[in-house]
Amino acid sequence: MKKKISVHDLQQGMYVSEMVGREWRETPFLFQGFEIHSDDQIQELQQYCQEVYIDTEQGYDIRSKVRPMAATIITKSSLQTKPRSPAIATAKVIDIKEIVKKFSPGHRHVPRYQDLTVLEEEIGYAKEAVAHTRETVYDIMSDVRLGRSVNTSVAKKVVADMVDSVIRNPDALMCLNQLKNKDEYTALHSLRVCVLALAFGRHLDLTPEELNVLGIGALLHDIGKMKVPNEIINKPEKLTDKEFELMKSHVPCGVAILENTHGIPDTAIDVARFHHERYAGSGYAMGMKGEDIGLFGSIGAIVDCYDAITSDRSYHTAMSAHEALNKMYSWRGKDFQPVMIEQFIQCMGIYPIGSVVELNNGSVGVVISINRKRRLKPKVALVLKPDKTPLPAAKVIDLMTHPDIRDRDMEIRRVLSPADFKINPTDYIPLGA
Repeated sequence: MKKKISVHDLQQGMYVSEMVGREWRETPFLFQGFEIHSDDQIQELQQYCQEVYIDTEQGYDIRSKVRPMAATIITKSSLQTKPRSPAIATAKVIDIKEIVKKFSPGHRHVPRYQDLTVLEEEIGYAKEAVAHTRETVYDIMSDVRLGRSVNTSVAKKVVADMVDSVIRNPDALMCLNQLKNKDEYTALHSLRVCVLALAFGRHLDLTPEELNVLGIGALLHDIGKMKVPNEIINKPEKLTDKEFELMKSHVPCGVAILENTHGIPDTAIDVARFHHERYAGSGYAMGMKGEDIGLFGSIGAIVDCYDAITSDRSYHTAMSAHEALNKMYSWRGKDFQPVMIEQFIQCMGIYPIGSVVELNNGSVGVVISINRKRRLKPKVALVLKPDKTPLPAAKVIDLMTHPDIRDRDMEIRRVLSPADFKINPTDYIPLGA
């Protein structure tokens, strides 16, 4: 039950669900909804508002210090021995086992989210969010290189804007994720990983608050690379053993930076901490395995790998999305939790955005939007006629509703390599005005 109280009546163990008269994005706290663990947190709340709402089902009531047993929230910050910054908003640790059970065969559920906009409506908002996030990532990278602290208030604002867009319709940001420049890999990789993590988290029915925590962790997951020399990060040849050890150091370096950054929940840091761990224990930096990697760590590992192998780098050529998903599926049980990788493929679609496909009438097009109810029937921008000659202009069709000239259902026959017909999928992504 929610109860309004004065900030002067707050005590440790209470769960603050809302600040009265203050937008949470204007404060150092990552999101509304956190448990108070220190007097310093209370003092900081007193600087931003006069009253708050507490949730007595998740924390102490004002008249009692008896905590409701059914509502106890276990946080990593309460279990670790290293003291954390007192003003960090804690977040409930989400159990990957519950997610795996929820999405295992035989379990059916009603999705939390439904699309609220169509791609063409959402693309303008997504473009603005991407532009602001890209600028923010470059600023953060520069600050870390110079030894300055991360501006968490700006970071959480751009993440919140992307969360809003993903909740309305993830396809717009996923379309923009196709725009890649290998010369900007490190910065844009962080942005793309954030988008992929949010889309995957939405698919997994995470709450908006959980998406915000996941997003901030994904956006900053590679921040430790700012402490690794560029000549190692961009080296075209295989790294020596010494160089690889230095490369691997970006994980503990990143974790240390984030642990000492004001306003980053430990749950978010799990993305940085575990994104190179592998399900069978072959990853780094801690050699974690199985469900011990956790939900956010598992999401981080999957989306980081996917973006890496579908991007051109100095030392390898990008795989197509379809090829990458097939490859990652073959790694299930070894590198990734099997149910999680299966759900990631479901999230991306049988034919991911940007896939070049041939239809059953012989025409060729680029997938630009996913149908989340019938995944074999996406929207496609047709670029080649059945005889493989170019169309004067790309024509967008919805395979759910568009018949061919013989009134037959239009279906995807096979996935093609973009090189087969020298098609650049990003030329046909709808970017709006």
